[in-house]
Amino acid sequence: MSRLRCVLVDIVITMATVIAACTYFNIVHGELQMPSFVITGWGLLVVAVLGGRLLYPKLMSRRLDILRAGWHHLLIFLISTCYMIFFYIKLWLEGRIIIFEDIRFNKWWIISIIISVLAEAIIFWSGMLRVFFTSEQLAIKWRIIAAVCGMIPIANICVLIRMMIITGNEIKFEDNRLKVQASREKDLCKTKYPLFMVHGIFFRDFEHLNYWGRVPKALEENGAEIYYGNHMSSSSVERSARELYDRLEEVCRKAGCEKVNVIAHSKGGLDMRYAISKLGADKYVASLTTINTPHRGCEFAEYLLNKIPKKQQDLVAEKYNAIFRKLGDKDPDFMEGVSNLTFSFCDKFNEEVKDVDGVLYESVGSKLNKATNGRFPLNMSQPLVKHFDGDNDGLVGEKSFSWGSRFTYLTVKGKRGISHGDMIDLNRENIPGFDVREFYIGLVHDLKQRGY
Repeated sequence: MSRLRCVLVDIVITMATVIAACTYFNIVHGELQMPSFVITGWGLLVVAVLGGRLLYPKLMSRRLDILRAGWHHLLIFLISTCYMIFFYIKLWLEGRIIIFEDIRFNKWWIISIIISVLAEAIIFWSGMLRVFFTSEQLAIKWRIIAAVCGMIPIANICVLIRMMIITGNEIKFEDNRLKVQASREKDLCKTKYPLFMVHGIFFRDFEHLNYWGRVPKALEENGAEIYYGNHMSSSSVERSARELYDRLEEVCRKAGCEKVNVIAHSKGGLDMRYAISKLGADKYVASLTTINTPHRGCEFAEYLLNKIPKKQQDLVAEKYNAIFRKLGDKDPDFMEGVSNLTFSFCDKFNEEVKDVDGVLYESVGSKLNKATNGRFPLNMSQPLVKHFDGDNDGLVGEKSFSWGSRFTYLTVKGKRGISHGDMIDLNRENIPGFDVREFYIGLVHDLKQRGY
């Protein structure tokens, strides 16, 4: 919807609501007069509504314009509904609303209420539908909560206010980011060698559901050329490494490039280290940046494997393998993948798998500050991991992240922190103090600056 049409809709809806309220007041009093508080209250609302819309600067994307229009309509609804409630309660307390003594007043009272409710319903759904279908930050959680609490008095107002806070922050966050993007050079991430992005365990590279969330699009907007590992979701480090070696060979041949810069998340970092050290992939790799990789393993994973009965482990493995075969894995192996993340495996792995001269090794890790502020299921696992591995990202302990010539440790102030999933934009969530897209843009730009 264009900006002009949005303003016109605001005018019509707001005036309809004003007329409904004032008409009711006049009918109750039986005269064509409007007291000053009604004129002043609704007049200020109209000025605020129309003035706010006309003075809004144009946003950087059509999606945000539509989202802001929805947010704005919900704001009008919230203000006008609260005013209407106050208005009717005031009349009732003053004895001006007579329902049973005079049938004429009863009829017009009902009509005025219906008009007011219809006007408010129109403006509410005008805003709610825009917000529901354009917001990326509400996620499924708040959409479900809104649907459940929609008919519960007070709770619905509280949910609406929370939704407006979330979408208001989204509009500001995304618009500022787009302004920054528009102001900088377009080849910021155009590195000498293409990027080769390697996923971690329990996920695949899907065509329409990117493992890395909004990150690849942001990198490509800044000139990056990206390829993906496309290996199985769960297997041993050795088998995954062989898949990645074949994929590297294919990418370099088809792209006509000598080498690539690898960015590998979680177990993918171990897979790539093995491919470089043991399979000769160093001839295809200029740099390896590992993201939240358990280089020294996870003690909590070892504890669980030792405590959970083998029968239950096999049952979970069987179900997992069956599902991922249907999703494209040729021969997934849940237990091999999990067992290669233990402390004892990684201790032996580090003794045998040595870094190769000529390849730049760097690493990144993050900290989830408080379990309850992370997204499921990492908010559940964080306390268990902390018991065995100390500060962690919900899966991997801080002491396990560091590898190579440079290590970057990320967190944010407050309770939120940055989880294992946040580092690949798993939930597409805007985290105050940390924009995952900008982090990767900076990471890749740094590689470019150093000649990679």
